Amino acid sequence: MKHQEKLPEENLTKLMEFVLLDFADVPHLRWFLFGSFLIIYVIILLGNGIIILITKLDPALQTPMYFFLGNFSLLEICYVSVILPRMLTNLWTQERTVSFTACAAQMCWFLMLGVTECFLLAVMAYDRYMAICSPLRYPLIMNYKVCVQLVVGSWIGGIPVQIGQTLQLFSLPFCGSNLINHFFCDIPPILKLACGNTSVNEAMVYTVAVLFVMVPFLLILISYGKIISTVLKLPSATSRAKAFSTCSSHLTVVALFFGSVIITYLRPKTHDSAGTDKVLSLFYTIMTPLFNPMIYSLRNRDVIVALRKLLCK
Repeated sequence: MKHQEKLPEENLTKLMEFVLLDFADVPHLRWFLFGSFLIIYVIILLGNGIIILITKLDPALQTPMYFFLGNFSLLEICYVSVILPRMLTNLWTQERTVSFTACAAQMCWFLMLGVTECFLLAVMAYDRYMAICSPLRYPLIMNYKVCVQLVVGSWIGGIPVQIGQTLQLFSLPFCGSNLINHFFCDIPPILKLACGNTSVNEAMVYTVAVLFVMVPFLLILISYGKIISTVLKLPSATSRAKAFSTCSSHLTVVALFFGSVIITYLRPKTHDSAGTDKVLSLFYTIMTPLFNPMIYSLRNRDVIVALRKLLCK
């Protein structure tokens, strides 16, 4: 990643605020974007809220799989709420400034919730692995206490590291431009504004990305490798189809989220990568929370039945 040259200490000015450029390069689409993102935000809140509701109320969905799904939907609401309200405010008011502290807070929450999503998707893959590969031991191993511990661990596991990473990043000297070419305070565009040598920070970003993104992703791949091996040994085509159907929704979400995150944070950076970063960021910050309820409701018979019960009340 390219960085600005080190300036003499007396020429460094402490930035008190940043400017999020978001979609300032397409001013003629301002109201179209505002309307589109507002509708998307409402759909995300309603869709994931309904998933949370039915997984709590429907007796048929009181299983580990749907316990994790309910938590995942809650996470999606929190995740998107860190970004979309400010983006909508910026589009409405055209006041794009964000204070130094608010920018750091947004990044910290975004990173912590992003790590939670990686962990929770890995936990959901482990749940499917136990259900399919060890069905007799599944009720004993995946009891309520273990499920709660796995969820709590997913929510709090990345907090210390991500707070530390945010503090380290925002302790860098910033000079010159305060324009963030993004729609939220993310690591790559903030690093571009830092003065001097940022190689240590870049190394930490890659290390954390490998630890909290690639390790859960590899665990998911290993789980599904074992699942596929077990399913292919089942005697009937009906059994194989049923087993695969319970995993297809989760695999779709995994591909959408991890694919865009890995490309964003682990690919080599170029000088003109800002536009690509924005598009990729839309996938894991907005599209995954948007599609999550649709994927699980359209591809899951139990969820469809629960939705019908809820609508008929």
